[in-house]
Amino acid sequence: MVRAALTYILLVVGLMKVFAASPGGFGVDLRGRPVEQLAETGTRLVVLVFAASDCPISNRYVPEIARLSKEFAGEGVRFWWVFPNPDDNATVVARHNRDFSITETAEVGTLIDAQQKTVRLAHVTTTPEAAVFVAEGRELREVYHGRIDDRYISLGQERPQPQHHDLESALAAAVAGNAVAPPGGPPVGCSIVYLQK
Repeated sequence: MVRAALTYILLVVGLMKVFAASPGGFGVDLRGRPVEQLAETGTRLVVLVFAASDCPISNRYVPEIARLSKEFAGEGVRFWWVFPNPDDNATVVARHNRDFSITETAEVGTLIDAQQKTVRLAHVTTTPEAAVFVAEGRELREVYHGRIDDRYISLGQERPQPQHHDLESALAAAVAGNAVAPPGGPPVGCSIVYLQK
């Protein structure tokens, strides 16, 4: 009984951690180069923001993610815009980034996740949805996944301003080394188009 419990605990701990460098890569950048690492040396947190070029709710969050990347600049936080849907190829995403003024910097990159590796890694279902990982050496430990804020109550129902900034609160807690609270509600947006299994 004790052995079974110990095996279960080790399995759960093993599943909670993933390598920060993936031998098969996590996807490709806009130049078609494989992205082998999500966290480089000095990265404390990795934030994956799942987006779709044709999702209006996802596109509405571009300024918010730009604000957060500036707010946490210098804190070792690496943001990635992740495009997991099959129709979002490099040409489409590059045009989308130009249209929405998404600029790649040392703190913000773009990842085309054609094999949906990061979707499985982050357990996400929706665009927009965010996942936050703490970088521990060469491993990543997920501490948050869910909505960015509560601006959208449901599809077609939006507040003028969000009342709760879930992602920002999660980042502030993680940077401070504190426990991260779960999101206050489900993400609202467009469903990720999953690959055939």
